[in-house]
Amino acid sequence: MSDVTTVPPASVVLVSGGSRGLGLAIVTDLLAAGLKVAAFARTVTPELTALGEKYPEHLFYGSVDVNDTAAGQAFVREVENALGPIDALVNNAAIGQDSLHVHTSAEHLAEIIQTNLTAPLVLTRFVLRRMLAKGLKGRIVNITSICAQRGYPGLVAYSATKGGMDAATRSLARELGGRILANAIAPGFFASEMSAVLGQTQLDQIVRRTPTGHLTEPEDVLPLVRMLLLDNTNINGQVLVVDGAASI
Repeated sequence: MSDVTTVPPASVVLVSGGSRGLGLAIVTDLLAAGLKVAAFARTVTPELTALGEKYPEHLFYGSVDVNDTAAGQAFVREVENALGPIDALVNNAAIGQDSLHVHTSAEHLAEIIQTNLTAPLVLTRFVLRRMLAKGLKGRIVNITSICAQRGYPGLVAYSATKGGMDAATRSLARELGGRILANAIAPGFFASEMSAVLGQTQLDQIVRRTPTGHLTEPEDVLPLVRMLLLDNTNINGQVLVVDGAASI
């Protein structure tokens, strides 16, 4: 049986969707922890640029659409040249949904599935193949959602993609046999544009039934990301929920 405790802490982490929101918070926190970080997003924000100026030797970033496979693979190679071999991946890039299923076009359904499920699986495959070819042990963290475990109106396709990533996480952990740890973090709703589809009334209801009394914030998620990337842990193939017990 593989000894998962031999997987070393991450040293070079690739974060998709790292220019704003939770992704930017993850990038900032990992840099503060002393890791080398590569981040990409469709749009490079001033905040990400400022981080690059603050950590010029530890942050490599660029504008890449997660759906552009060729550009993503080229970015990975550039990261390896700039920072060294990637031994951890945080799949965070995703798009939201703001329509009931009956009102969602087939084209938009395909876009959500492509961006939130197909693209991260393709990126993960490419990064894993390079890790294994270099003889590396490593870690995968997929940012999913409580929507995969509890139903919410207006989020059918989004929920399906996040449920798919949860399932993929469990199967990856089995396939990789402890050489590379694969886990997911499922946050509750953030006070952001992605949760706006629910409307203020439903958001207020979520807050009222949450024992901690507030929506999820990036600061609630960051300790788990650090733990899964840096700690000597036997956690593997798990989906860790961070929603203040709102979904219980």
